[in-house]
Amino acid sequence: MPQTAAAPLTPSASVLEDEGCYRALQARDARFDGRFFTAVTSTGVYCRPVCKVRTPKRDNCRFFALAAQAEAAGFRPCLRCRPELAPASRSEPVWSTQDASHILAQEAARWLSRPVVEGDAPSMATVAARLGVSERHLRRIFQAAFGVSPQNFQRTHQLLCAKQLLTDTTLPMADVAALSGFASLRTFNAALQAHYRLTPSQVRATGNAAQATLSLRLYYRPPYDVERVLAFLAQRAIPGVEVVDTTARTVTRTLRLVHGTTGLSGWIACRFDTTEPCVQLQVAPALVAALPQVLALVRAWLDLDADPQAIGTALAATWPDAAGVRIPGAMDGFELAVRAVLGQQITVAAAHTLAKRLVLACGGPVDTPHAALTHRFPTPTELLALSDDALGALGIVRQRQKALRALAQACADGSLPLHPGAPVASTMAALQALPGIGPWTANYIAMRALRWPDAFVAGDVALHNALGLRQHTHPAQAAEAVAEQWRPWRSYGVVRAWQSLAKQ
Repeated sequence: MPQTAAAPLTPSASVLEDEGCYRALQARDARFDGRFFTAVTSTGVYCRPVCKVRTPKRDNCRFFALAAQAEAAGFRPCLRCRPELAPASRSEPVWSTQDASHILAQEAARWLSRPVVEGDAPSMATVAARLGVSERHLRRIFQAAFGVSPQNFQRTHQLLCAKQLLTDTTLPMADVAALSGFASLRTFNAALQAHYRLTPSQVRATGNAAQATLSLRLYYRPPYDVERVLAFLAQRAIPGVEVVDTTARTVTRTLRLVHGTTGLSGWIACRFDTTEPCVQLQVAPALVAALPQVLALVRAWLDLDADPQAIGTALAATWPDAAGVRIPGAMDGFELAVRAVLGQQITVAAAHTLAKRLVLACGGPVDTPHAALTHRFPTPTELLALSDDALGALGIVRQRQKALRALAQACADGSLPLHPGAPVASTMAALQALPGIGPWTANYIAMRALRWPDAFVAGDVALHNALGLRQHTHPAQAAEAVAEQWRPWRSYGVVRAWQSLAKQ
């Protein structure tokens, strides 16, 4: 594929007048998938850059940074390339230099695009209250930052979510409406007709969702270092919970999540496609009620919305080949945090053994069609139910027991959010206030569970070795100096450093 050059695409401009976009469109360059959308004035449709239809004439093209901007201008999503499948385009704020208004707008966008739980879509008033500003002020800065109103942004997200569910599943229309955040089926039908001039049945007719097990495609922007991501997961896979086959490029696991007030247990299976940049995902029927939530978790877990161009540019001076690096996240923030605590001051293999014992001791059984998947990771309540003697019998020392109990209690009572989008500063402070959790563990959890791209484990010995700083008088300070040029992607620099040691 040609290496198309294009100027950086900024969401603040509603229309992108950039010849680079057209060149990327001509090349169907997957590196720009989700970074802009092409609206075609002759058809009234907007597409992803990778759409396989004949390239439209340049004079008929308008380029938008967001799907919401294209829809606000009166364009409908393409039924062939399906814009709802594009990787999310999220610019990560540089906290030290970016103005507060743009950060607020970015955070509002995150909240407005969160998966809906039991039909409860977040309102602008709720988001404004969470961010500590007035609703009027937030509406004004949102419009200035993205060129569309918060209502249009959220409605586009809901409609594209509904379009994916209609096309890829056999869910009843009422369930699709609720999962997409519509208050009623009538409101959903009216919105679909008004925006797309299609009925739900007409959208469903374009799909092929007769299978009992849900199968969906999740796209990402290349390059993506699939082998290293799978190797990372394989080294840490807990028997009974996860299975990684690096040859088949698959990872399968069980999970439990809370949907509203209901706990759901099931399994997922992911396979990295070899012909196009996407993950083929299968979801257990038991998890259908929380499908948007599952999709968001998988995208974060496999880091499918990363921007390889920005990451590669920031890390190029130290790691010229860093564009494909990804940070494996977590399907369950509590699980990741427990495993981080278990891994303190011991090897990855030893931590893996302790995690396996803990799952067998108190993790619930899960019925799956995969013989190797038998259990899910324990919940905070289940871990708290284990006695000190029981934890000791697993090989967990007293100091770790205390840390695990404090962690489980904080997660059980809801005072410690461990999910993508959780407030980084306050969550990091809350983690380090717990016994046995210091800066390294807190940053590691922030990196993988909170999806914070700028977490940095300054005191990590492996990082010092990778940077050639082990003999330095002050290796942590020296590492921070080197990593200053990686901002705001220091997490990716750390992972790339760890990978460099694995090859030695």
